[in-house]
Amino acid sequence: MCFCCRLDQSFSSAHQLPQDSMRQYLQFHPDQTVFILHAKVAQKSYGNEKRFFCPPPCVYLSGSGWKLKQEGQLKVFIFFLQRQMFTCAKTLYISDTDKRKHFRLVLRLFFSNGLEIGSFYSKMIKVISKPSQKRQSMKNADLCISSGSRVSLFNRLRSQTVSTRYLAVEDGAFVASARQWTAFTISLVGQRQSVNGEYSTCDGYICYGCLVQLVCTDTGMALPPMVIRKVNKQHAILDVDEPVSQLHKCAFQFKDGSQMYLCLSSDKIIQFQGSPCPKERSRELLNDGSCWTIIGTETVEYTFSESLTYSQASISPIPVIAALELNGGGHVATLELHGEHFGPHLKVWFGNVEAETMFRTPRSMLCVVPDISVFSGEWRWLRRTITVPLSLLRMDGLIYRSPFSFTYTPEHITPAQNCGASDRLPLLSLERRKVLGSSGRTITRSAPASRLLWCSAGARLPAMRFWDLCIRFVNH
Repeated sequence: MCFCCRLDQSFSSAHQLPQDSMRQYLQFHPDQTVFILHAKVAQKSYGNEKRFFCPPPCVYLSGSGWKLKQEGQLKVFIFFLQRQMFTCAKTLYISDTDKRKHFRLVLRLFFSNGLEIGSFYSKMIKVISKPSQKRQSMKNADLCISSGSRVSLFNRLRSQTVSTRYLAVEDGAFVASARQWTAFTISLVGQRQSVNGEYSTCDGYICYGCLVQLVCTDTGMALPPMVIRKVNKQHAILDVDEPVSQLHKCAFQFKDGSQMYLCLSSDKIIQFQGSPCPKERSRELLNDGSCWTIIGTETVEYTFSESLTYSQASISPIPVIAALELNGGGHVATLELHGEHFGPHLKVWFGNVEAETMFRTPRSMLCVVPDISVFSGEWRWLRRTITVPLSLLRMDGLIYRSPFSFTYTPEHITPAQNCGASDRLPLLSLERRKVLGSSGRTITRSAPASRLLWCSAGARLPAMRFWDLCIRFVNH
């Protein structure tokens, strides 16, 4: 509470940011980005054992904004592990005395002079006692692996922690890395390729016996489609179709290769040929390098810019926009922001235009959508879509970049009869779309407006609909 009071007082004398400064920021994007990668679940340790989080939480720093800071070398403190642009915490574990079922990780960044940059939070992590060996049902959907989600694969020879290697992509090749891990998008795919060589993806949960494809989230590199198999005591079980669960051991059989499996050999990724089990036809014998452990992963991205502020204040708390809701239309449309860590010291910007902003609660803000004319001076030019990024700007000039953008889209409609064919100007419509950031689903609703448009000859047209306003969730 005291921190919030001091924060507001320190910003009370701040000057309004000029549009030219914001325009320069949008042109060069001197951003500072913090990526936090971590697993969705963590296995609890019992007694004196220490089950370290696997894969270990990783932090990446990117963006040209870090080079603009003159305070000196960055220090990253995650339980006393520190590196400059990349770090991972390999010695984290949760003991049996901790009764929490979910928790978050906290990352604190400092400059070498001791000045704190801020605190960054991971997503919620679920605590489990051990990997479930029972057939999963929809009651435990949070433990299942869904198509389109992100996963990590690691291999641990003879159950030794020091021998853990992760499937990764380095220098344009798939490798088994002991230092870094890569998040892969796992998707259910069809049996046939399209004309451009791609496979169609399907929704649903990943089950053993299904054809899946792994795509690197960083580079887009993809492994060929493979059949995922359950592993039990170094045997691939061919007749199991139950859902894949967190921390299950599995194998990946190449679709076009007879008994060929994805395998590691030292730091290389190779193919290994399994051998039929003489006692059971539904099993194939594998080697240690062909047995992988699968686990769901999460990625959190924080992007901000200190290029327009001279304040030494911490960037925390960092506001996070989770969803947007558009209301109204015509002369006035309002946009409601849902998320967390909002405050009265924040303003919403549409591109380089500041919007009238009203603070409601730490989880809700409201702003007035700027008129389209502020982005283009004359209405007769607006025959194309206009997309502007959404940003939050603190009163001291600190910019929090949002993953959302706002799009104005004209809709072409048959004009009124009192306009000549050569003088017709397309009318415009207003639609509102509510984007749910978690699922990406879009709900569309039309709304009439009362503003009048003019054709090029000066004839007056009744505008039954005005503009199509839409919100898009984009990845920067």
